[in-house]
Amino acid sequence: MNIQQAKEQIRRAMVAYFAKDEFGSYVLPTSRQRPVFLLGAPGIGKTAIMEQIAQELEVGFVSYSMTHHTRQSALGLPFITQKTYGGVEYDVSEYTMSEIIGAVYDAMEATGRREGILFLDEINCVSETLNPAMLQFLQFKTFGRHKVPDGWIVVTAGNPPEYNRTAHDFDIATWDRLKRIEVEPDFEAWRTYALAAGVHPAVLTYLDLERGHFYRVETTVDGTSFVTARGWDDLSAIIKLYEANELPVDELLISQYVQHEEIAKHFSVYFDLFTKYRGDYQIDRIVAGEISDEVVERAQEAGFDERVSLMGLVLDAVSGVVRDAVWEDRATARVYADLVELRDGQQAAEGSAAGALADAGAGERANSELGSENGASAAGSSAAAAALSLAVREKLAAAQRKLACERGAGLLSDEGVYVLERAIAFFDAAARLDEGTGIEYDQLKALFSTRLDELDRRVAAAGLALDSAFAFTERAFGDGQEMLLLVTDLSVNAYTMAFINDHGCDAYFAHNQALLFFERGTDLASRIGRLEED
Repeated sequence: MNIQQAKEQIRRAMVAYFAKDEFGSYVLPTSRQRPVFLLGAPGIGKTAIMEQIAQELEVGFVSYSMTHHTRQSALGLPFITQKTYGGVEYDVSEYTMSEIIGAVYDAMEATGRREGILFLDEINCVSETLNPAMLQFLQFKTFGRHKVPDGWIVVTAGNPPEYNRTAHDFDIATWDRLKRIEVEPDFEAWRTYALAAGVHPAVLTYLDLERGHFYRVETTVDGTSFVTARGWDDLSAIIKLYEANELPVDELLISQYVQHEEIAKHFSVYFDLFTKYRGDYQIDRIVAGEISDEVVERAQEAGFDERVSLMGLVLDAVSGVVRDAVWEDRATARVYADLVELRDGQQAAEGSAAGALADAGAGERANSELGSENGASAAGSSAAAAALSLAVREKLAAAQRKLACERGAGLLSDEGVYVLERAIAFFDAAARLDEGTGIEYDQLKALFSTRLDELDRRVAAAGLALDSAFAFTERAFGDGQEMLLLVTDLSVNAYTMAFINDHGCDAYFAHNQALLFFERGTDLASRIGRLEED
């Protein structure tokens, strides 16, 4: 199966393993929760999908590579303790807690998450001395005398022996304790991930044209040449950083990630052309709705490879603007939920403060100066403003702790980091509103109003980018394969679909209907073909 299918299989298993009965006990006992074993070539995303599953299920995550572990580090170190049996004292060997089990408890203490995933990579590369202990661990989830905490599910991974010299085959006794999932490299599955993750459009469009270059491992007299999904992903990240810092991207850099001489050279030539297209077509102006006749005419005269590159550039620009709008929308929703809590707390504080002051006689003294109702109201308002200021600082501190803790534990996606950083920025600005007299809720509302203005600006920019992309594609290519590519890639991108579902896009829905008719016709043709074969 491909990596996306494997992810869904594992996610379903995790949901089942985490299921509890009416008494809060796990329906499937720990001893019967078979550890998952992901078997696949290196660099296809095994670790990445486990991090994604942990983030989606909102559980803890601890990852360990087993290649460096010895029997002592896995099981713990021995020490002597005294025990009494039948009135006689004996020296008895005990073991310290395993480093791996200890890391799980550390994660629980740091994040507060009592359930999680323990991911052990390269499990088929452990030393011979550790093999018996691993067999026990896979069956009973224990290293020595220390058990993986209840609620933590074990997932393992490894490479086939042909990719790793230190890897070895398991015997039947070991396989019979594992939930085995074999994963093969698959460009289409990776492409869906790459669109959502914002992989550099040069990488995506190049692989659209040269799909045989996505994953390759070759052994020659000169050694092993290879390129993997991980290599393309990491190359994408470094290209973005080099471009942001105006550093040259050349074949020397590319070959450090694409460790296949022919493919690295081929991509280097393509990247130079791609960079030229980006400048020639003025992509930023296209997504801003400034579409010149000269650009449209050039697109119409372009060859197939240039058109693929152009659509990749347009899609990347649109996806980036739309993703920013969706992230800002979700960050704003988080702050709004916090503000609702603060509002409810302030209303309660005003009522209790005014009541307490009146009962103590303070309200009566204030009445003589300001009038009974106004005096109690002013005293209650002052106390509520101080309480609101404290609550704002608590919200700020809580968001800062969550960001530091969960980011360090690998539990936050890029979106999750953005949402927390925006919440921190808002409550930091809110805390600065206190000049010694507390904070009024109206001040928070005014501050939040500026956040809404920013959200409106980003939503408008995203809507314009989508409409402009369709307008340009219609003018340049009509309803050709370029339009099909645009609609298809927007449909598989989680952020563009979230935005379109929330805010609409008439051009998308109009062209998507045409795509559905196309798919329906293709499906009918394939069914007719099968009938003819039968």
